[in-house]
Amino acid sequence: MKTLIRADSSSTIGLGHIMRDLVLAKSFEGEVIFACQNLEGNIIASIPYDVKILKSNRVEELIALIKSLHVKHLVIDHYGIDAQFEHTVKEATGVKILSLDDTYQAHACDILLNHNLCADASRYKNLVPKNCELRCGSLYTLIRDEFRDEKKQTREKIYDILIAMGGTDASNITLSILKTLSHSLHVSVLTTTANAHLGELQNYVQDHPNIALHVNSNEVAKLLHQSRLAIVTPSVMVHEVLFMEVPFIAIKVASNQDDMFAYLQAQGYPVLKEWDASLFMQLYNAQ
Repeated sequence: MKTLIRADSSSTIGLGHIMRDLVLAKSFEGEVIFACQNLEGNIIASIPYDVKILKSNRVEELIALIKSLHVKHLVIDHYGIDAQFEHTVKEATGVKILSLDDTYQAHACDILLNHNLCADASRYKNLVPKNCELRCGSLYTLIRDEFRDEKKQTREKIYDILIAMGGTDASNITLSILKTLSHSLHVSVLTTTANAHLGELQNYVQDHPNIALHVNSNEVAKLLHQSRLAIVTPSVMVHEVLFMEVPFIAIKVASNQDDMFAYLQAQGYPVLKEWDASLFMQLYNAQ
């Protein structure tokens, strides 16, 4: 059985779709293939599966690929693909579709996966076909194996703070946070080469020996485990922070984080709706 996963990554889109799809891919039997556009700042090279490069996000191109590969199962994790797109693909190919969703959009799929802790299956009424299988909430949260393995370890807390504002950090909030924090703190920063502001970060860190900058790290779980506090976005990463039971402050940077932000706020976790240095320090000092 072949499963095709349609997802993209870039310095604009971010890396979260691919990261969670890699976790999901391990649950599939048979051959797994990714279909991605070669966008600027992508992490296609980090995908340990065969990757087919798409020239566009046109439905005709994806249909042609599905037919050429004789795919039976299709996973769609893409904000640029809507219910009409999915319906057209299903009509033309007969594939079974699993759609990932975290913003409560309409889908023409067989399985709907919203793996956020805050996911509410009742909100998909009239948004998906009546026979669609809904997989929502904590039972389906996608946690990378490295975090499950790391949680079994014992680590010394060598960092006061870990900052992980997404692999691309399009708003360059990481630098704003660093400039706000005391230089006496030992800080670990996670980012990737997809970050358009990487050069600026590297220049700043050169003059601040208290900051350790980790680019494309393969030890994210370990670094988190070694930190007393994490500063993250209310996205895929916050699931892993909660799993590791590390105290955190979450700062919303995109509209697709609205629901997780509201959930964390309702649960009493320290969150910011947007970056604000004064409010951030109030939350930090309250930790």
